[in-house]
Amino acid sequence: MNIEKKVYVIGHRNPDTDSVVSAAAYARLKQIQGQNKVSAARAGKINPQTEYIFERFGVPVPEYLPDLVPKAEYYLSGEPATVNEETSVWDALELLQKDDSRVLPIVDRTGAYRSMLHYRGFAHYIIANINPRKKSAFPLSLDHLTAAIHAQPVTLFNGDEIRKSTIVVAASYAAHFKGHLEAEGVDNALVIVGDRWDIQRCCIEMKVRALILSAGNTLSRELAELAEKNKVTVLISPFDTSSTAMLIIYSVPVGTLGDTVKPILLHDPVRSFRDALSKAPSRCLPVTGEDGKVRGVIFEGDLSKEPNVEVIMVDHNELSQAIEGIENYKLLEVIDHHRLGNLSTRYPITFINRVVGATCTIITNLYREQKVPMEKGIASILLCGIIADTLNLQSATTTETDREAAEYLSSITGLDIKTLGHDMQAAANKINSLSAEELIRLDMKEYTERGLAFSVSQIETDNPRALMERQAEIAAALEKERAAKDYLFSALLVTDVTVLDSLLFVTGKKSFTSHINFPSTGQGIYILKEVVSRKKQLLPLLAELVEKAAG
Repeated sequence: MNIEKKVYVIGHRNPDTDSVVSAAAYARLKQIQGQNKVSAARAGKINPQTEYIFERFGVPVPEYLPDLVPKAEYYLSGEPATVNEETSVWDALELLQKDDSRVLPIVDRTGAYRSMLHYRGFAHYIIANINPRKKSAFPLSLDHLTAAIHAQPVTLFNGDEIRKSTIVVAASYAAHFKGHLEAEGVDNALVIVGDRWDIQRCCIEMKVRALILSAGNTLSRELAELAEKNKVTVLISPFDTSSTAMLIIYSVPVGTLGDTVKPILLHDPVRSFRDALSKAPSRCLPVTGEDGKVRGVIFEGDLSKEPNVEVIMVDHNELSQAIEGIENYKLLEVIDHHRLGNLSTRYPITFINRVVGATCTIITNLYREQKVPMEKGIASILLCGIIADTLNLQSATTTETDREAAEYLSSITGLDIKTLGHDMQAAANKINSLSAEELIRLDMKEYTERGLAFSVSQIETDNPRALMERQAEIAAALEKERAAKDYLFSALLVTDVTVLDSLLFVTGKKSFTSHINFPSTGQGIYILKEVVSRKKQLLPLLAELVEKAAG
């Protein structure tokens, strides 16, 4: 059975409200249209405002994906057949052949992985045990033996007990055979005999572990009663002596000959097990969950196939802002309202980029264009997404399309735009209680100009003074981020939603900071009057400064 591909709808790293809501709403649109394999995801922790929105309107928060670095689970091709460790080798081999597989994971009674059955391991077992120079003892239960040779029990004692036993074929006169049997050891002997009643009696009287009558031969009533009295198991095999002897070898529990291949976990990155995979028997490894249960088997050849994950990007189109590892997967669509980056694909994709203030506006109109009714919860969070990304429809990026979409969503949800905006801002103000490291990562994006990389984060508040008082802490966090990524600079844009002005915290290399000519508070904080949009107003200003820094 093939595992169906999963499609993640996901926004940029360190997502803002517009990014997370767009992912949730667009994934839901796809699901309503019958695409059940589509699910929403997010590439970072959500901020207090986003958390408030999803909780208030009862919409599930998209799944958190720390990255999309290729992992074992993305290359599994189907649910594997498994075999219990107590199953006979004969039954296990039949399953292996029936499943048309090269390997078979061996599990315990709880379903937890124990070892791997593959033909190489079985070959080693046969070579080790079918050796005329060495008498082999086979660990088996009489229940397994009965099943393997399709025997009819006459008597059966301690059927589930696993003990090492030797195979003895009664091929000599009774007098000679008795001495031979004593030398072999009586308690664990499995004696195969035909219609020799004298040998049958001898074995029962000596209390062998089991007497096996080949070719369908039967036991007299007298000897059956003696066997019952002496607690000797007697089995009637429908096969001749040689076939019966061969089948006994296959009756051992498969767990005794499994190869102890160390499993990998579903979430293990490919780079961590690629070498082990190339050296593993049959060039494959078992894959388990955290509970130890088998989830699949990954073969070396699977890594050359397309992974079972595909991606739809929303609210961004630059790989520098995308979740780590996204370049390893097929990109199906991009829905965005930002400038075009350096994205390229090997095949045509759906690309929607519109000049509006929020991606949520685009998603809202996709519902309308495709004549898909919105659930009230989805309509409510879409309205929140538009309000958040346009600063309550006051940002310089706001268009008539945004206002019209917001009015439409307000009418079908019964939510007042202005009141909802105040509620959202109250939730957003909880950012003041976050650490400086958390603040700069809430909505941080990476950009590249003239080959120089930098980061710009943005938050909104109605109390910027509280953050000004934390200037040293914020500057230290920005510098730590800048140094770790060797950015030209790192900045935090703090937008005051009450007056629609912003403050810019910046730390960077002197080649950049020496060119900054914005009004300053004298504390490493710059005043940006009537600047509220990172993409439309701030980035063009920063691009000019980067150009000067690049010389």
